[in-house]
Amino acid sequence: MADFNDVQGTFSNDPANSPVSAPTEPGTASLLAQIEAARERLSKAEQRVADYVLSHADDIMNLSIAALAGAVGVSQPTVARFCLALGFTGFKEFKLRLVQSLAGGVPFVHRDVGAGDPASALVAKVLDRTIAALMRVRNELDAVALDQAIHLLANARSIEFYGAGNSGIIAADAQHKFFRLGVPTVAYADPHIHGMAATFLQPGDVVVAISNTGRTRDLLRSVESALQAGASVVAITASGSPLAKLSTVALCADVEEDPDVYSPMTSRIAHLAIIDVLAVGVALSRGPGLLARLEKAKQSLRERRVPRHKAKVTGTGVTRRDGH
Repeated sequence: MADFNDVQGTFSNDPANSPVSAPTEPGTASLLAQIEAARERLSKAEQRVADYVLSHADDIMNLSIAALAGAVGVSQPTVARFCLALGFTGFKEFKLRLVQSLAGGVPFVHRDVGAGDPASALVAKVLDRTIAALMRVRNELDAVALDQAIHLLANARSIEFYGAGNSGIIAADAQHKFFRLGVPTVAYADPHIHGMAATFLQPGDVVVAISNTGRTRDLLRSVESALQAGASVVAITASGSPLAKLSTVALCADVEEDPDVYSPMTSRIAHLAIIDVLAVGVALSRGPGLLARLEKAKQSLRERRVPRHKAKVTGTGVTRRDGH
């Protein structure tokens, strides 16, 4: 699976004469993300065109090259050079590919959160980046690898989830989902614990190792121990990482972490979504016999909730409608 951040083509000292990157097919990468990545290699005037496109992407499809040049305050040849620098034959092809890219579902480009941003801007900036990350995972997740991972987990003797730090929280969430599926599960975030636990695994056991970078030494050691013990390893990590290469099956989510210090890590959202997909896939694979167990578990939760029509919440707690 190709890395979203790979830049195809070569660079020259004159970006107007050499493509910054070859255009990709819609659905494999957002054109807006390509523009963002290429911006620093453009001339000053072309950067102004790039900034306008990034801020007004939805409007570009209705503009002629003359109208765009006028809106930006540059010449029409500058707009043409901007398109050529991105690897397109001209403005017409660029505009067509932009429309296709937006229709592919990844129209979001992140802007740094500012101290003076109103709440509405925070909602847009944070959620747009999260949505973009999820759309990218949807478009790039390897279906063959996903099928292999579901097969391993659906037939596992036991499942252990390993992670550290933020990934340890995701491992705990995964264990919370999977323990209801009829397979013994456990989650470890302490490297000493999952390092020891891995040595006790047997053939038929599966480890799900979670790491955004795929380069955490303790996790890699635990995965090596699990493999040596005969267990299989499903990795949720970055493509091409040491963890991806070491694992039995790798589910790759190449989500760039936000350099903005105010924003949360978007990789965790992508990893949680992949866990959800795996849980649903395993539930389906285990057949109708699992349905009764899942319904029983849901019923146990319903019994712990206050019925909506019988109670109301007051300042001192929950009371019945009649005041008792």
